[in-house]
Amino acid sequence: MTLEMFFLLMIALFIVLMFAGLHIHSVLLGVGVIGIIILEGPSYITSFLQSDPYTRTASYTLTTIPLFILMAQFVLQSGIVRDMYAVIFQLSKGKSGLLGVLTVIVGGLLGAVSGSTTASSAALGQVAVPELKKHGFREDISGATIAAAGSLSGIIPPSIILILYGVITETPIGTLFIGAIIPGLLMILVIIVCMLFLHYKTNQHQTIDNGDSGVGKISISIPRIVLVFTIAASIMAIIFGGIYTGVFTPTEAGAVGAFVSFIAAILLRKVNKEFFVKSFSETIKITSMVLMIMITAQIFGRFISVSMLPRKLIEFIGPLIDYPMLVLVLFVLVYFVLFMFIEGAAVIVMTTPILLPIVQQMNVDLIWFGILVSVICTIGLITPPVGLSVYAVAGVTGVSVERLFRYTIVFAIALVVVVCGLLILFPELVTFLPNLM
Repeated sequence: MTLEMFFLLMIALFIVLMFAGLHIHSVLLGVGVIGIIILEGPSYITSFLQSDPYTRTASYTLTTIPLFILMAQFVLQSGIVRDMYAVIFQLSKGKSGLLGVLTVIVGGLLGAVSGSTTASSAALGQVAVPELKKHGFREDISGATIAAAGSLSGIIPPSIILILYGVITETPIGTLFIGAIIPGLLMILVIIVCMLFLHYKTNQHQTIDNGDSGVGKISISIPRIVLVFTIAASIMAIIFGGIYTGVFTPTEAGAVGAFVSFIAAILLRKVNKEFFVKSFSETIKITSMVLMIMITAQIFGRFISVSMLPRKLIEFIGPLIDYPMLVLVLFVLVYFVLFMFIEGAAVIVMTTPILLPIVQQMNVDLIWFGILVSVICTIGLITPPVGLSVYAVAGVTGVSVERLFRYTIVFAIALVVVVCGLLILFPELVTFLPNLM
């Protein structure tokens, strides 16, 4: 059997297992083990499994993941999101366009303090969609907007995607966090423009205030407003300020952020038995999922390494190495397709070992490339058929996934063209702030 035929068969196996409904970590494990056994024999995979999975996960750097996830759960369980949105509703004075803009901004802020995409989308969707609908938005457009805003957790620090990329490529995670700030702001701006275009195009921008919504009825005192926004600002200032100034590492920032979030929950009087159960159970679930993907993706990556696929790709792309812009556009298209079908963390862990040698040979800045990939991952969270943010919003609002995808694809195309295009044409958008550190 030729090497080309072998690769085609393994790709076919990958696709079959995916459509069979297996979880992505099961697919990576199955394809990786079968591929290694065919190429190297059973003894190789046995010795590999004895030590490498533990070595991969027993990393001090990876402690960043559960710490930031725990911080996210403390923020969500303390009710800060609902309180912030109630304040935003009051500030909008019933103006639908302004309410939509402020909702997107809240989504970005929520990403900055949570780092959990599905949690951000679900929490914001449950509160915001009824309000946007009440004030003239179509429920599918409002749901799509929430999904796009919630997906910003994939790029706005502390992003799990950036952490995984930093661990794999040995790139400073703090530098990645700082480099993601400007692209994150660009994505917020593009989402706002698309939201306003879709909203006013549907001629649903009349103000409707019948007082039936729960959030609209919430009356928040001035001290409560000051406390909520002080807490949110403090968490972001501590994380970004501490990392930027070098006071503490990203891992230490996660621990400090979790501690500050817990103190915030105490001040808001939200700490009880249910608070602890939900916070720690969700942290364990999400962390276990990420680590399982890392272990199985490492096995898959070892299969890719043994098969010499990276070298074959370098030889194939060799004539294009002198045209890095063209290669980067091809990478964007490949990643965009992968993130449409596969969970983001799995794509990062699975593809980075393959494409990293090519990126290094083209002398592309690894920080810039990591931010570009994270932007594409964020876009993948709102594109069919997977679109985790879309499914999260659909689950809490009752709006069908098909109706949401109809509009989230508009957000996705605009983000690819504008944000990815600008990052490729002007790499300084990523490297400017890290160079000041």
